[in-house]
Amino acid sequence: MYLPEQAWPDLTEYVETESLAVIPIGSTEQHGPHLPEGTDHLIAEALARAATDRTDVLCTPPLRIGVSSHHRQFPGTMWVEPPVFRDFVESVSRNLTYHGIDRIVYVNAHGGNVAHLREVGKRLHDDETAYALEWMWDESIPDLLEEVFETPGPHGGPKETAMIMHIAEELVHEDRLEAARDGGAVFDFDAERVHGSTTFYDTIDNSQNGVFGDQTEATAEIGEELFEAATDQLVALLEWLDAQPLEALMPQPRVTSHDDGHAR
Repeated sequence: MYLPEQAWPDLTEYVETESLAVIPIGSTEQHGPHLPEGTDHLIAEALARAATDRTDVLCTPPLRIGVSSHHRQFPGTMWVEPPVFRDFVESVSRNLTYHGIDRIVYVNAHGGNVAHLREVGKRLHDDETAYALEWMWDESIPDLLEEVFETPGPHGGPKETAMIMHIAEELVHEDRLEAARDGGAVFDFDAERVHGSTTFYDTIDNSQNGVFGDQTEATAEIGEELFEAATDQLVALLEWLDAQPLEALMPQPRVTSHDDGHAR
């Protein structure tokens, strides 16, 4: 159920009987010379819409700008500062809780958002307002990604390229795939550490064109396989979360000790 397409009486019926909602979240940032700047939010929204169509769970409009200042050297990248992002996501989440939603899944497709979405979820959990989880599509299917790609790459690589080939192939500059590969880098996090310290802050410090991996490994057929597998995982998560009693999701009571020395 896509919220923007519903009339309020239909949403009233939903919140009277259901308590789960999905918020797709991505970014608007460079994804190399071959992919659109909307790659992350396009993936997040497509997966969220597919999973909620299968489960009849409420899906909000996507949040299209995230924590992306580490891509700022590339034209077109947009970002908000982390405190602003956290407060905005929390405010949107509390909009939903006002209407009776008490479980939220952030369908996230941008790594820079992860820690901040976890922080928002913790805020909502600690004050017992709602149980909110962050979900990343690629983290739900790691074995499949290793099976289909030799170098999936953490950003703008073949996994995201394949997904956009499936979702919006007309936005992929397929004539630039080799240039993306040759002008980018194969990401080696350990190689960028000096005496145990991470020495970079921005993507451009590691990749001159902003991407990692071998984009020429991507095809629309692989993208469809990844999309369906990730959608299955998201559907399973929504069904699991919907089945949990709310009290089991809320914070546990403070541990107290008794004369027998055992916590109760």
